[in-house]
Amino acid sequence: MGELLSGRSLLITGADSGIGKAAALLFAREGADIAIIYHSDDEDAGKTKTEIEQLGRRCILFKGDINDYGFCEETAAKVVDIFGGIDVLINNAGVQFPAENIEDLKEENIRKTFDSNIIGMILLTKVVFPYLKQGSSVINTTSAAAYQGHAELLDYSATKGAIVSFTRSLALQAKPKGIRINAVAPGPVATPLTKETFGEEEEDPNLPPFERNATPEEIAESFLFLAGSGAAQITGQVLHPNGGLIVNG
Repeated sequence: MGELLSGRSLLITGADSGIGKAAALLFAREGADIAIIYHSDDEDAGKTKTEIEQLGRRCILFKGDINDYGFCEETAAKVVDIFGGIDVLINNAGVQFPAENIEDLKEENIRKTFDSNIIGMILLTKVVFPYLKQGSSVINTTSAAAYQGHAELLDYSATKGAIVSFTRSLALQAKPKGIRINAVAPGPVATPLTKETFGEEEEDPNLPPFERNATPEEIAESFLFLAGSGAAQITGQVLHPNGGLIVNG
C-alpha cells in the first residue's frame, strides 16, 4: 500500500461497482478516506465499504440522487464535517440506454441519461466547489464515445461530449484558485454496466488495437494520476486509456 494520498479525502459518485469501485479502492490503498454517493444498489455499496475499511481507511456511504440539489448540499456538508474537507471529487455516475434507431429512443430515457450523466454532475460539482482549495481536483468520467460517437448510444454520447466541454470550461474558471479539473475517457471497459447493457458479448465488435476491453482497475490508474502531484501541471485535459484508439479533439 502506498501513501500518495495520505490524509486526503475523496468524494466519488457511482462507486458501488465498475470503474468507480476500482478507483475508490485504489485511492484507499494510497491513504485516502472515501465518501461514496450511490443510487440504489445497497448490497454492492456495502461490499465496497467493507473492502475499503479492510484497507484501514474510513468510508461513508450516501444513498441518493445527484439530481436532488438538497441531497447534494447535505452530502457535501456531511463529508466535510466527518472528514474535515474534500480534496478530490470524482464524478463517475452514469447510465446508458442503447437504441439502434433514433426513432426508438424513449423520451424518458433521454431525460434520465442527461440528468444522470451531466446535469447531476454539474449540480454536485457546484455544491462541492466552495469546499475545494488550492491543490484540490475534480475528475470527470467521459468516454471515447464523446470523440468517436456510438451508433447505439446517441444520447449517452452527447452527454459524454458535454462532460468534455464542462471539464474544459470549469478548468478555466478554477485556474486562479489552483484547483485542477480533468477527465478520463475510457474506451471499451468490462464493467457490470456494459454487461447489463450489451450482454456478455464485447461492448464493441471493433475492439481497440489491444484487442480486449480494459479492466476497471486499469482505468482507475488514470484517476489516481490526475489526483496526484505528478499531474500538477495538468488541467482542462482528458486522458485516454482506450487501448490505442486514435481520437482527435
